[in-house]
Amino acid sequence: MPRVEVIAAAAGDGWDCIVTVRNGGETLHRVRVAGRDLARLAPGASDPVDLVQASFAYLLEREPKESILREFDLAVIGRYFPDYEREIRHRSD
Repeated sequence: MPRVEVIAAAAGDGWDCIVTVRNGGETLHRVRVAGRDLARLAPGASDPVDLVQASFAYLLEREPKESILREFDLAVIGRYFPDYEREIRHRSD
């Protein structure tokens, strides 16, 4: 099982997250999370760390770490995987 580490730093109206995925090698990703996306996908969360970890778990169930974009806005996941928002909200219940 891949290990996902997330470091989040406040930036503007959201956060910039550096994500490291380790599993027989390492990939690095930069993920931007808007405040409105955090509020919609993880109501009550004060930072996006758990949401980003859950989002990477979701992605890793569907594709290898090397296929995940190196830099993206979290909301983009839903364009590639239409069930993402429903599934990620269900995971946080």
